[in-house]
Amino acid sequence: MSIPDFQSMMLPMLEAIGDGKDHSNVEINKALAKQFGVTDEELQEVLPSGQSKVFVNRLGWAKTYLKRAGLLESPSRKVFHITSQGNAVLAKKPKKINIAFLKQFPSMDLHQKKKDDDEDKVSEVTEHTPEEVLESSYQELRNALADELLEQVKKCSPHFFERLVVELLVAMGYGGSLADAGQVIGKPGDEGIDGTIKEDKLGLDVLYIQAKRWNTTVGRPEVQKFAGSMDGFKAKKGVMLTTGTFSKEAQDFVKHIDKKIVLIDGEQLAQLMIDYDIGVGTARTYMVKKMDLDYFDEEEG
Repeated sequence: MSIPDFQSMMLPMLEAIGDGKDHSNVEINKALAKQFGVTDEELQEVLPSGQSKVFVNRLGWAKTYLKRAGLLESPSRKVFHITSQGNAVLAKKPKKINIAFLKQFPSMDLHQKKKDDDEDKVSEVTEHTPEEVLESSYQELRNALADELLEQVKKCSPHFFERLVVELLVAMGYGGSLADAGQVIGKPGDEGIDGTIKEDKLGLDVLYIQAKRWNTTVGRPEVQKFAGSMDGFKAKKGVMLTTGTFSKEAQDFVKHIDKKIVLIDGEQLAQLMIDYDIGVGTARTYMVKKMDLDYFDEEEG
């Protein structure tokens, strides 16, 4: 039997962890390999890049989509279990679970825009150019990485989170050096950063920074309080970071005040970490080439 596609793995994976217990990746990999009758030889098959095994890669994507839909969650690294929403799905005894099925859950909208119809992957590919397919695949990989990064950041200690934010700001060009930027770190027990940082290496202006590991929605009152605190630091510009989200009222508030305040939520924080190589590394590089028509120009200059 050949290795099944990742969508075919979704329902069996959810059923395998339906007992409510914590399960490791290795445990589920072995269970599903046995269920699908995947041979030892097939388990060794790798993607064209040679960097990842096909079976493990497909299981990983099945788990990613189930997590996005809120059917399973990961309480710690490499461990996951079914959620109440996942149990509710199993109780309805679905014949299959695929991406089209998962689109019914609101959390999926945060990661993927809904399409007008539920075309299968084959028709999706044939209707797009190779460049579009490549770009789409790259963005999907990036979004999955951002999800993993944010999940890991939320599990970090307060001290590690403070260091991460400082390193990111310096990588973005703020604060001068790490030594200078490190002075913004708040008092022990703050579980975040609250202070000023140089806007540039010369320190011609300052930014007021607040970074907290909020996992809920930050509303207007918190942002308004932040804006008021800037006066005590003689700062007209500020950056407020959270691992959660900002309410619409909070976002509207910063648009209508004299101070310049940038709100960075958890999703944007993860994307910035990718952009500035904080906590990530390059797995592989694909070079896309095009024809150099000038090379074939035989006219003499």
